[in-house]
Amino acid sequence: MNTMTALFYVFSAVLLFAAFRVITARSTVHAALYLVLAFFSASCVWMLLEAEFLAIALVLVYVGAVMVLFLFVVMMLDINTDKFRENFWKHFPLAGAVGAVIALEMALVLMGGFDLPDAPRPTPEQVAMGNTKLLGIEIYTNYLYPLQLAAVLLLLAIVAAIALTLRRRKDTRYIDPAEQVKARKAERLRVVQMPPVVDRPAVAKGAEEGQA
Repeated sequence: MNTMTALFYVFSAVLLFAAFRVITARSTVHAALYLVLAFFSASCVWMLLEAEFLAIALVLVYVGAVMVLFLFVVMMLDINTDKFRENFWKHFPLAGAVGAVIALEMALVLMGGFDLPDAPRPTPEQVAMGNTKLLGIEIYTNYLYPLQLAAVLLLLAIVAAIALTLRRRKDTRYIDPAEQVKARKAERLRVVQMPPVVDRPAVAKGAEEGQA
């Protein structure tokens, strides 16, 4: 066993442990931090596979942006997850069995892709360009339409999220900005004429006479 193989097993073990702790941690903040560790371990595995672009993209996009947003939302909302975790271990065997079946199906489908005895060797020109440039050429030539389809789906998801947040709720106090702009000083300020001297209340006068 060489160094690359040992590092692969170490990062894979850390990835599996972090993924398991994501679904078993009682605190949502701890679960999000374990998810950060899982993403970082996956990026290390991709780095060992010489997929530097995917590794850096995973760290910058998911660890640096998405997970920071998750942590911000989780810590700001402060949701009580105790009710959500009721009967968790009761349903865990069924969930584990379903996950094992899904993993087995994915393994049966993907194992054939690893058996490539006649895989094409990269040319010296391709090696000189680097995998990032080759990946861009492959995406924007052979996979251009799937890329555009994914972009359209992401755009629809963004529009749907905005539409859901902009729906009017009965318990929300809403002020029309147009009405605020039309407001005038005469409508908001009223001058009231008051006498300069105000007599003391009668109760106070009676109390002072009794004390005298």
